[in-house]
Amino acid sequence: MKLEDKVKELLTPILENRGLKLVDIEYITGKRPVLRIYIYNPEGTSIDDCEYVSQRIGSILDVEDLIKTSYTLEVSSPGLDRKFKNVEEYNIFKGKDVVIKTKEPIDDKRTFKGVLEGLEDNIVKLKQDNIVIEIPLDKISQTKLDF
Repeated sequence: MKLEDKVKELLTPILENRGLKLVDIEYITGKRPVLRIYIYNPEGTSIDDCEYVSQRIGSILDVEDLIKTSYTLEVSSPGLDRKFKNVEEYNIFKGKDVVIKTKEPIDDKRTFKGVLEGLEDNIVKLKQDNIVIEIPLDKISQTKLDF
């Protein structure tokens, strides 16, 4: 099992207890490894949310000893300008304003702005001017939140 998968398994009850969602986990190796955990609170991710997760997962990781070397643990919100990295984000950020760029034109357009309606059967649904646009997931080059 990959480190990120094991961390996700350990994180799930911590996040559920606080009503948070996991957006992503990154483990960056190097001179000083970094374990980054991105969380989301539908009511607005706060510093308290990040501290809550950091303290609890940090203690569990120390006991589990999953990372054998010294490392830095970072827990944060995904950030305003971060591109979506995984398909789960299309449902995590349902109801939020997004910008989607496609690899090729769809109805003569490559950039779509609207309210994310979610992902179903590899089709991203985006509401734009009260019309739901369906964009195949494999045609998307980039999606990010629009603030």
